[in-house]
Amino acid sequence: METLRILWFNWRDIKNPEAGGAEIYTHEIAKRLAKDHALTLFTSKFKDCQNEEFIDGVKVIRAGGKYSVYEKASSFYEENNNFDIVLDEINTRPFLTPKFVKRSKILALLHQLAKEFWFYETPFPINMIGYILEGRWLKNYIKIPTITVSNSTKKDLEDLKFNKIYIVHNGLNVEPISKPNGKNIKPTIIYIGRMKRAKKPGDVIRAFEIVRHQISNIELWMVGDGYLRNELEKIAGNGIKFYGHVDDKIKIELMKMAWIIAVPGVREGWGQVVTDANALGTPAVGYNIPGLRDSIRHEYNGLLVGRNSKALAEGLITILTNEELRVNLSKNSIKWAKQFNWDKSANNFLNVIRNNF
Repeated sequence: METLRILWFNWRDIKNPEAGGAEIYTHEIAKRLAKDHALTLFTSKFKDCQNEEFIDGVKVIRAGGKYSVYEKASSFYEENNNFDIVLDEINTRPFLTPKFVKRSKILALLHQLAKEFWFYETPFPINMIGYILEGRWLKNYIKIPTITVSNSTKKDLEDLKFNKIYIVHNGLNVEPISKPNGKNIKPTIIYIGRMKRAKKPGDVIRAFEIVRHQISNIELWMVGDGYLRNELEKIAGNGIKFYGHVDDKIKIELMKMAWIIAVPGVREGWGQVVTDANALGTPAVGYNIPGLRDSIRHEYNGLLVGRNSKALAEGLITILTNEELRVNLSKNSIKWAKQFNWDKSANNFLNVIRNNF
């Protein structure tokens, strides 16, 4: 295949302090594509960032902020339109490339629809406007080849009449272990993620208080940072430890030592933290929501429960008090996780490009 000139639009890059699972996906795929193709990532600025730099072979160009990056992207393309492919990554709102990209092929990437996110993470009246406009925006893409990461999002896109949808799963950010070992002496639940409304970390704390009445020596490790952290620390009782943001080595060790990972939320693309924890022998209890119902196979590598802290607590108690179930879930988790890796994902991503362009 000839060397392609690829322009990738995403609202954040891997170095952005607000970067999450979508940015990890972007970076892991992009750096592999960049080995054989010329790849430019156009994204937003953040405090003290460089306007341009190379990261793992990917040329990163930053302009605009959280909301203005979309206009900046259009202007950039008008001045630099010699790309073969423009990749429009849709996080909350799209770049609307079908309206201004005329000299390049377009490929869309969408992890999940925003839907509920508008009301959790954006202020009024932007949330109302975004919620109403999302479906209208996405109608511009129904004939555009579109990559997503789960059957849940594929179904959402099919409902919107998208007709060229491809699933390219997430990879793994950890090395899978051969068998469950190194668990903490005390029964331990872990939460890993941004402490923001859409992730519902407070539900884990409320569930823990219910669990603690039945399992007295239990611990909860809250890993991650965000605007809700101070509020959550105020309501946290005994047995809860806040780690804040930690480096990957510490995070991996904590995931490996935990007995269960708790994953609430309103919607996910896939649930990267589930698969990473599974690779370390840690099963998940997650809400039965889009994304998590794809990464969690109920009663195989974890449990899917109702979307409230009481149901979450019941799921946690079920695993914590049943050693045979817990061991089986741990073993299955490792088997499940081993089928995912970023090299495989990047090859599948490239195959979509080959088959369409």
